[in-house]
Amino acid sequence: MRVLFMCTANSCRSILSEAMFNHLAPEGFVAVSAGSFPKGQVLPRSLTTLQQAGISIEGLSSKGNDAFADNPPDIVITVCDKAAGEACPVYFGPALKAHWGLEDPSEVRGDENKVDAAFRSTLARIEQRCRAFLALPFERLDRAELQQALNNIGTL
Repeated sequence: MRVLFMCTANSCRSILSEAMFNHLAPEGFVAVSAGSFPKGQVLPRSLTTLQQAGISIEGLSSKGNDAFADNPPDIVITVCDKAAGEACPVYFGPALKAHWGLEDPSEVRGDENKVDAAFRSTLARIEQRCRAFLALPFERLDRAELQQALNNIGTL
């Protein structure tokens, strides 16, 4: 199963999601990420946060959704935060779509401890959602049930 995590810049939340999902995923599951308006580089603090958590950063890069035109995902999960007024990217196609909104830790202002705490908190929430996703009984869920389960995970 191929999962695409999308956000606006593909430099923080979608990158953290891609890396965490791949860190936890069993064989047969893979995540990629993209942005509607990719920044072209991953935020250094995103990479540092992943490394501190013992998660590989190999191969992570900021890219647009056109990078996956030849290998479309089965599921698209947007992680932008609508409450912050962002334009959440839309992916058209047969893939199931869900929204798992996350506040952008790169927008947090304050001392290093406060910013680090925001990144760690975001990564912990992503881990919780990825674990819930990977625990789903995929072999027993039809498309509508899987859609509902994905929507429910977005509320965690």
